[in-house]
Amino acid sequence: MTERTYPQGVPCWIDTEQPDVEAAAEFYSGLLGWTFEDVMPPGAPGRYLIAKLDGREVGGMASTHGGTAVWSTYIAVEDADAAVQRLVVAGATVRSTPADAGEGGRSAVLNDPEGAEFRIWQARLRLGAQVVNLPGAWNFSDLHTANPGAAVAFYEDAFGWQVDDLGFAMMIRRPGYGDHLEATADPGIRARQSGLAAPPGFEDAIAWIAPTAPDEPPHWHVSFTVADRDQIVAEARRLGAQVLRQNDTEWTRTALIRDPQGAEFTASQFAPATG
Repeated sequence: MTERTYPQGVPCWIDTEQPDVEAAAEFYSGLLGWTFEDVMPPGAPGRYLIAKLDGREVGGMASTHGGTAVWSTYIAVEDADAAVQRLVVAGATVRSTPADAGEGGRSAVLNDPEGAEFRIWQARLRLGAQVVNLPGAWNFSDLHTANPGAAVAFYEDAFGWQVDDLGFAMMIRRPGYGDHLEATADPGIRARQSGLAAPPGFEDAIAWIAPTAPDEPPHWHVSFTVADRDQIVAEARRLGAQVLRQNDTEWTRTALIRDPQGAEFTASQFAPATG
């Protein structure tokens, strides 16, 4: 199987910081079927676990240092140091300067002009999530923003993204990503999507933009693919999570879930309407 790689400007990795890593690992293992590999050397401060689904990497889990539980999204870059300079010129604020993550790669943490945190990843040995869009794996990340126009202007400048207003949602595309997928990890992407009447350009889709709810700060929000939304809701409650909201659309059945330590994510079942 061809390893999944991520061109510059494509979200490539997600991880969560949790006060109690063992408890979080138990929750996500029970909910999404993950196993974990601890990649921090003995004696290192803190922990970092690689989450796997059927042996393939889906995301990460780190211990917090006094912070709250949260999910984060990483965007692929070719050179983290050069990218930070470019992003600052575009209007971003640096929260954590570029640093090596062992031999896996190099990363930095920034805020966009509205304050939403995002991270960048310069891949070395760790290329990014190796399984996506399958039950138990990352589906999409959504930018929740109070000012979509300003957000679009920043990210188009920062990463070369294009945003399409589909009426029911705003789709973020990285032009050329579909070509990359077709040539590497997903040769059947266009044929598969044509059978679903997907929106034009969907092969390039990398994220979505959504308006913030009242009192919700701007942030990048993570969604996971699930086979059965109702079953996941019941299991999440059994494992100690809160189910904040459920929603059915023409394409999906979703649930907004807050895990036992406070990190929020969406479980999304693909359920297109049938005529």
